Amino acid sequence: MHIFDSVQKTKRKFTPLKEGKVSLYVCGPTVYDDAHLGHAKSALVFDLLTRILKANGYDVTYARNITDIDDKIIKKAIEQKKEIKEITDFYTEAFHTEMEAIGVKRPTIEPKATQSLDAMLDLIQKLIDKGHAYQTSEGDVYFDTSSDSEYLSLSHRKQNEEDKQERVASSTEKKNHADFALWKHVKDDSITFESPFGAGRPGWHLECSAMIEKHLAYSDTPYAIDIHGGGADLLFPHHENEAAQTRCATKHELANYWMHNGFVNIEGEKMSKSLGNSFFLKDALKEYDGEVLRFYLLSTHYRSNFNFNTQDLEASKKRLDKLYRLKKRLFGLAPYNDDTPFKKELLQALNDDMNVSAALALIDDMISSANETLDSAGKHKQFKRETMANLSFIEEILGFGVKNPFEYFQFGIDEETKRKINRLIEQRNAAKKEKNFALSDKIRDEILSFDVNLMDTPQGTFWEKV
Repeated sequence: MHIFDSVQKTKRKFTPLKEGKVSLYVCGPTVYDDAHLGHAKSALVFDLLTRILKANGYDVTYARNITDIDDKIIKKAIEQKKEIKEITDFYTEAFHTEMEAIGVKRPTIEPKATQSLDAMLDLIQKLIDKGHAYQTSEGDVYFDTSSDSEYLSLSHRKQNEEDKQERVASSTEKKNHADFALWKHVKDDSITFESPFGAGRPGWHLECSAMIEKHLAYSDTPYAIDIHGGGADLLFPHHENEAAQTRCATKHELANYWMHNGFVNIEGEKMSKSLGNSFFLKDALKEYDGEVLRFYLLSTHYRSNFNFNTQDLEASKKRLDKLYRLKKRLFGLAPYNDDTPFKKELLQALNDDMNVSAALALIDDMISSANETLDSAGKHKQFKRETMANLSFIEEILGFGVKNPFEYFQFGIDEETKRKINRLIEQRNAAKKEKNFALSDKIRDEILSFDVNLMDTPQGTFWEKV
């Protein structure tokens, strides 16, 4: 397996720090607003990575944090006259619901900032004790970037005066313009936390380093974890500063491999709330099945910037439809775990830095070949078995094709109408059982009036949207 290392800027063979085990940490959401397509892209990329690692036989411990301490959260709580926890609980639950809708599995560990303050304070004290951090007369604690000879080795950039290091105003007592806050003293009456450094709030970059040390870090390896991931916008300053904190406070570097996914653009424009074109995932889910969005957002390489537009989304849906039509042809067959050449080729493609384009091309060829074989004469018992094994592996490693194929084609029909159709099918089945074919035909016509197709199969009667 090879992955592209954002720091070394090359593909590297993946070798875990501990044989058979992988530790992965990904920066999660700040829960003050709804998830947008950028959040979805990053979550999908590392969900896919986790699936690939597991398919290779690794025992994966995957941590993704929840940032529930932030000035934006506090501002929204004040504006809406609500408690902080009410805001963060609402958006955390919404995030989980929307991630589930696009097939993103929960991480092994999902620590919250509010539950990790002890680890953050411990890390700050270590940095102070080792001469890598200092406290100002105002009560702020800053990391001294000049004390770290390896600072900027992650992003390979030159420090500029304009580089923004934190989400809050800087102190005039900073030693260097590049120094970043580990603890911010709060002068007003807003939310604060007690610490040996005074009442305040942790800095932006602190929590991830602290959470990794608390939940994931190996104590006997040169790196704390195997892989650290996140969006490309986090490489600097966030990941740079994480790496500096960990390097200076502990005896190891933060991560052996760094992975970053590209930006999501809307019709060619970088997604940004400041541009007014942020596309919330919840809105996309009203128009498209979550699995369609998953397929589409994963259809280009994870490191490439993604241009979200409805034309490509519709084309992607048609591509996924073909997989489900094949699944319909095999409906009722039990899944198998047979080894097949296709499964080996698919994993080989994904092991090449998650080459999803090559993987999808293999899937397209498999679907086309399977349909041709099924169209030809013969019962194809063994072939159907192998094809079911292939489809099951696609479900497992890519998260596509996991639904009942008939229900997949029902998207766009509201729940009340679905219930009506299902009740009518029950009535039609009862009429057929009583050999009342006139009534059965009448009910069938009523069902078809909902613009659906009706299919009687050995496994039962199913319907789908026209």
